[in-house]
Amino acid sequence: MTVEAGVFTALMLVVLVLGFGAAYWRRPEDPHTLEEWGAGGRAFGNWAIWFLIGGSMYSAYTFVAVPALTYGIGAIGFFAVPFAILTTPLTFVLTTRAWSVSRRHGFLTHSEFATARFGSPGLGAAVAVTGILATVPYVAVQLISLQAVLRTVGFGGEWPLLAAVTVVSVCTFRSGLRAPALLSVLKDALMAWMLLTALLMVAMYGGWDRTFRLAGDRFAATPSPVDGLLLPDTGHFGFLTLVIGSALAVFAYPHALVAMLAAKDRATVRKNAAALPVYCLALALMALLGFFALARGVTPVDGDLNTIVPRMIHQFFPGWSAGVAFAALSVAALIPAAVMSIAAANAFTRSLYRPYLRPDASLATEARVSRWVSLVVKFGAAALILAVDPTFSVDLQLIGGVIILQTVPAVLLGLLTGWFHRAGLIAGLLTGLVLGLGMLYEIPEADGTGHFGGSSWPLGDGTTVYVGLVALALNLAVAVVATVMLRIAGVDGGHDATRPEDYEADAGDPRLRHLDSLIDGLPRQQRAGVR
Repeated sequence: MTVEAGVFTALMLVVLVLGFGAAYWRRPEDPHTLEEWGAGGRAFGNWAIWFLIGGSMYSAYTFVAVPALTYGIGAIGFFAVPFAILTTPLTFVLTTRAWSVSRRHGFLTHSEFATARFGSPGLGAAVAVTGILATVPYVAVQLISLQAVLRTVGFGGEWPLLAAVTVVSVCTFRSGLRAPALLSVLKDALMAWMLLTALLMVAMYGGWDRTFRLAGDRFAATPSPVDGLLLPDTGHFGFLTLVIGSALAVFAYPHALVAMLAAKDRATVRKNAAALPVYCLALALMALLGFFALARGVTPVDGDLNTIVPRMIHQFFPGWSAGVAFAALSVAALIPAAVMSIAAANAFTRSLYRPYLRPDASLATEARVSRWVSLVVKFGAAALILAVDPTFSVDLQLIGGVIILQTVPAVLLGLLTGWFHRAGLIAGLLTGLVLGLGMLYEIPEADGTGHFGGSSWPLGDGTTVYVGLVALALNLAVAVVATVMLRIAGVDGGHDATRPEDYEADAGDPRLRHLDSLIDGLPRQQRAGVR
């Protein structure tokens, strides 16, 4: 075994121990509830939330997929940096409102909020199904990145990936959200070392000036008119739509809400939202490393561009440091995969299983069902990447973004207004999904054949537009027109179970209710007395 493989294996064993041990971290008296398993008891403070958000939102997509994109086609890959920056004000304003209303009513998912806001269990179910479908390809992005690391280390084939998925599944099954929260601390420590080593590496090989010059020469030598250090004249509109669409989509994903709902109060949410741009610096550096890899002639394993960063690390880092970096990338893939699967499982349990399959389910039953569904999500994502081989793994995230964007009117605009009619929102959601998936189906692979080859629709003369934003525009148009017509016709729009003051509630608000009082109708003290 090489030094890098040995260090990597040792650190992954540490990850395994921490993942299992997380079940005893801040262990509650009754861990068998969805509030404890899927939201950490809503009790995480500033540091725990800081690491958890960084671990779940800045993932292997950040550290593997984005550099692969800048390596392959250049400046367009930097769309991830401005969209991450745009996410900060959205999080500061909207997630704070989402935290308050969710804490006030005991919500764990976007779909529960949509049900209460618009008085429509059907809308909540549609949002839940859409969120689950969008989450699976996003989990797949993480697993593709993990697979790229394993292949570079020397663990080729399908079994190492399946073994890693099994390990993280067992840890999540046992420890819930506490496992990724605790592992996020280790991930950030390892990632800080990797980024520092990367900066030293660039400095040792001539700095950024030489990197840009050599990378520019390599792009100039390709026949493609769209790659390069700068966007082509026809690429600005497509870049802008990617940025806007991706920023909106990130907020709408189920896992974005789960991480914030674990916070103990509004101040924790606001402080961490304000500090998110720090992670944008790491994202920008990783995007630049794609240019460094191109400038230094790094070649992918078997033509798989997702292996560019692992290959660069293998070639230029010392053996022991490469092992640390590989562990950092692996943990950066496993943590968001765990959080995303928990979020999808929560959506299924709260908006599908309980309302339609078992309305009288106990708290323990809810937690048990979510545990099993989280396994299905992770292995479903593993099956997806074994069946699909996109040129860039980022395409899977963008395809998932097209799907989740269609929930924006209900879950994002719904935080600002309850004007929309529930039937109009459902009609808009379905219309957007049909258009979005239809357009995605028509986009060929890089070789001109097949389907689902990307998420940018050609408009002619080299100009493209992000499919998700086109579908969302039609979605909103249908929702607005349908709402106006239904209001005129006097059709009941459903009862809004929330109140304006709910969106400003804080941890000390006496109106706040816990999960069990909402489900069982009894406060904690009374429940303890009737057991």
